[in-house]
Amino acid sequence: MLPISNTVALPDHEIDLQAIRAQGAGGQNVNKVASAIHLRFDIAGSSLPQIYKQRLMALHDQRINADGVIVIKAQRFRSQDKNREDALARLQTLIRSAVRERKKRKATRPSRAARNKRMDRKTRHGRTKSLRGTPARDD
Repeated sequence: MLPISNTVALPDHEIDLQAIRAQGAGGQNVNKVASAIHLRFDIAGSSLPQIYKQRLMALHDQRINADGVIVIKAQRFRSQDKNREDALARLQTLIRSAVRERKKRKATRPSRAARNKRMDRKTRHGRTKSLRGTPARDD
């Protein structure tokens, strides 16, 4: 079971974990041992609550493909066990981030002092730029 919150947990049979060979440096070990983990999780076919599924599908995340399957490849570590833990932790983080309530933005306005300061800075900058031009000719 992968705990998501106090009330929601994912059963192990819904998460497909496959050991694959890792890419990159690692010497002879990388050619012999399948230490990377390829995690696949079908959002629609899972036992997650409907609100979780909707929010996950609304995410524009590159790890979620068009079929609604989360694909995570973990190959950060040299051991398969650590990569498995890393992949599961990343899945857990992704699901939690999808259902986290966002703070409502409060509309604010700049203070009068801030507006005046901005206008003074713009005027000073404009004056500096005008001094860079070609000097006026005196005939």
